[in-house]
Amino acid sequence: MDLVAVNKELKTKSPAEIVNWALAQGDKPVVTTNFRPYEAAILHAVTQQNKDVTVVWCDTGYNTNKTYLHANRLIEALGLKVKLYVPKQTSSYRDAVMGGIPGIDDPLHKEFTQQVKLEPFQRAMKENQPDIWFTNLRKGQTAFRDTLDIVSKGEDGVLKVSPFFYWSDQELDIYLKENQLENEFKYFDPTKVLENRECGLHIQ
Repeated sequence: MDLVAVNKELKTKSPAEIVNWALAQGDKPVVTTNFRPYEAAILHAVTQQNKDVTVVWCDTGYNTNKTYLHANRLIEALGLKVKLYVPKQTSSYRDAVMGGIPGIDDPLHKEFTQQVKLEPFQRAMKENQPDIWFTNLRKGQTAFRDTLDIVSKGEDGVLKVSPFFYWSDQELDIYLKENQLENEFKYFDPTKVLENRECGLHIQ
């Protein structure tokens, strides 16, 4: 697959058209979510084309109450087929052993990130064995993501598809309003701390 040519063509397409194109490229799609801001858009766009798509939710266990309630409402409203993945260790265990959430300069932060985000994600991908992975990555979020495009392929051969890659917050606000979808901004990622810091899932 010539990804340069594919991305050039898809850049002029709508998210729905991109999703349709991607679904035709494989037979085991998943969409990953953490119910952060604007996740409703990707969940809606994909499930409108495939209502039975597997939705992988890797819950760190540190979400805000508002995020959990938002997730529950969205799951019900869109009829999401969620497969939940959580860390093998409890937050109480980490509080005792690590003294809470390690700062990004703390040597324990790498192990913390492995426990709460990377291991659950790697377990999810291993169990589901997707060939298409829908995400809501967007240009401008991090320096690393600026090097990607609508479609990319990992070393594992999985086709990563980001239908809203070139969309702004303002465009997504309109999409959510037009489709009567709620948004939630009280989201907390304990592994990133800084909004423009890469979480680690996409550098694999």
